[in-house]
Amino acid sequence: MSITLIQAPNAGWRSWILLGLLGLTLLSSRSSWANNLPTTIERVKPSVVGIGTYQETRQPRAQIRGTGFAVADGRHVITNFHVVPDKLNRERKEFLAAFVPAGGSQAQARGAKLIAQDEAHDLALLRIEGEPLPALRLGSAGSVREGEDIAFTGFPIGAALGLFPATHRGTVAAVAPVVMPARSGKQLSPALIKRMREPYTILQLDATAYPGNSGSPLYAVDSAQVLGVINMVFVKEGRESALERPSGISYAIPIQFARELLQQQNLRP
Repeated sequence: MSITLIQAPNAGWRSWILLGLLGLTLLSSRSSWANNLPTTIERVKPSVVGIGTYQETRQPRAQIRGTGFAVADGRHVITNFHVVPDKLNRERKEFLAAFVPAGGSQAQARGAKLIAQDEAHDLALLRIEGEPLPALRLGSAGSVREGEDIAFTGFPIGAALGLFPATHRGTVAAVAPVVMPARSGKQLSPALIKRMREPYTILQLDATAYPGNSGSPLYAVDSAQVLGVINMVFVKEGRESALERPSGISYAIPIQFARELLQQQNLRP
């Protein structure tokens, strides 16, 4: 980043100093943000898991449907409800699983159970087997500001790229309604009508998420506090129903709804 000092007419040496200090402050702020992100990623990654199904007798055995992250006591995971399969092949011993990266290309498949859901906001709470994972702290959705630096970590494209958590960064582009008014009656669907009756705001992001990122934690770069849950299907149906082609814009469900889901189960966020 270059700093250019422009002297205003009749300005003395004080103007030069003030402009120089302003430039250094901006440079320091951006440098601090860049330096904080690697440390924050190290804190977040151990809490992020793949969500999908596991069946010993099929190939591939693991099918990754999305991402989740550990909360509360470390034995509970938040993800998107649409990531959880409608049915499991119990006869062939297929089970819902949380895939915990175990180094290299290895992952540990832990059994998971759906214990609570919020279909209106496309959220699900799972309980996983095994030792607790490091739980992420949930922030306050009311404190999220447009232009805030954010990042999210998950498993884009499922396991096609390997079960290695990938992080994308960007900013909060807008805090906007979950649904846009339909231009015509043809665009209305029962789900769209329901969301129009029960509106709420979502986070629109200047960052690219991919299939498989659904359920990823959206967090503040400096504190690692979770601000939202990445959503790649549910929100787009409301925001972009009038578009013929996907826009590539990413969205997140504000974390307040995950907080409420935990509180309903008497779990501390």
